[in-house]
Amino acid sequence: MNSTVTAKYQTTIPKAVREKLGISINDALEWIVEKGKATVLPVHNDFLRYRGSVKTGAGDIAADIQSARERRLEKYR
Repeated sequence: MNSTVTAKYQTTIPKAVREKLGISINDALEWIVEKGKATVLPVHNDFLRYRGSVKTGAGDIAADIQSARERRLEKYR
């Protein structure tokens, strides 16, 4: 596959390549240049793989605020 470099040194990643590599809008690309060749790798944000690993309950925000206030007061007693 080919793509053209514009006057601003920009190019379009062909759709087939984007789909195979899972590249979407605002993804970062890493460029590696070695021995006259450029390799482009997608940089995916790995933090999303941890989504859901921390279990939380519904909670009671009013009780949490009151508890935090009481703990803070303990420092001054």
